[in-house]
Amino acid sequence: MARANNGNTSRIDDLLASVTGDMLGDVPQAFNDNTLRVERILLEMVRPDPVQPRRVLPENIHTNFHNNRVTPTQALRELVQIVQIAARQRGRPFNSVVELLPNGEDEREDDAEVKLSPEETLLRDLVNLAITIRDDGQVNPLTVVDVSQGVTRLFRIETGERRYWATWLLRDFIPNYTGDGMIPCIIIPEKQSSVFRQAKENTARSGLTAVAMARQAALLLLSVHGYEIPAYAVDHDFYRQALNLDLRGKREYTDLVLSAMGSMGKMQFSQYKALLKLSNEALEIADRYHIEEYRLRPLLAVSPEYHAEILQQIIDFNLSAKQIKELCESEGSHKEEDDDRKDLPPIALKLAKATQSIQSTSAQELARALMLQEGDAALAKARLQALRKLVSEAERYLVTD
Repeated sequence: MARANNGNTSRIDDLLASVTGDMLGDVPQAFNDNTLRVERILLEMVRPDPVQPRRVLPENIHTNFHNNRVTPTQALRELVQIVQIAARQRGRPFNSVVELLPNGEDEREDDAEVKLSPEETLLRDLVNLAITIRDDGQVNPLTVVDVSQGVTRLFRIETGERRYWATWLLRDFIPNYTGDGMIPCIIIPEKQSSVFRQAKENTARSGLTAVAMARQAALLLLSVHGYEIPAYAVDHDFYRQALNLDLRGKREYTDLVLSAMGSMGKMQFSQYKALLKLSNEALEIADRYHIEEYRLRPLLAVSPEYHAEILQQIIDFNLSAKQIKELCESEGSHKEEDDDRKDLPPIALKLAKATQSIQSTSAQELARALMLQEGDAALAKARLQALRKLVSEAERYLVTD
């Protein structure tokens, strides 16, 4: 095993030695002044960019990690635990993360039809990447910015965060790791770091969500307008500052910004930026489930308090753009119904709202929740019987002509 790893290391070293300015495309000038270099760096010296528009980890883990509440290993452990819970609920428990990978010999016919949660898909993709790195070596180096201060060496990832997390996963969660804890990186001096190069890398790769595109548009606008881009985790309001900015006063940057966004038009750029008007919860749900921009657009005409609720219905029922538009138009009429709502007791409104989420739970989960609440099976059954009677009586008032 050790011999195979040495072979991989040699291949990596040969590859890094062969890197030329032509291969790097966007930064050839760095070779001209001999400031760009390629090194193998300890994982502990590398950190992801906290304002990177593309989220690899779920939002809450991302925030905790960049606020130094958890280490890289702890962040991944939280992700693994979330996936284990989701997998167990679906009857697919696992102990080792490598069990997430398809097994051609044991794969059942219905495996292809299994619907994975976003976190399950994320972890499985990271495990697959980690196994590829283990078997074939780190073929594609990360691009990092040298942000060292004094004798403390530190590097911020500009591109390649998924490879970073896959390497941590390989080191701490996959058995028989024999690496040296180093990761190959193309190092760029801090003064040559660029949000435009990062944006081009993001949009050139697949999987960038509509919400990530909105954050990317915001970063570019904030940058050309002279805003300071922080080196710490930010909330959604940081990106929302771009809602008050445009390219009209910065026409010299228009072509550069639109090119970095994938050569899109001005209207499409504005449509992505407008998504920042979504509520915080809606932004996180839409990012997690990769909801497309055209399906999110109708929500902007609805009060933010309804955004998350509508999004959950979009996900639960896989609504089309036309259905979403019709749903948002009906939700828009809620403002006119406020007076009627005042005449209803809060408990009736809560029960009615709960019916909209009926698809997101199971009978077993409801039974467990009732047992947790009541502590007695007989009392829990009594609650259900009372609810059944209430529902039956309510149906009599819903008779249509």
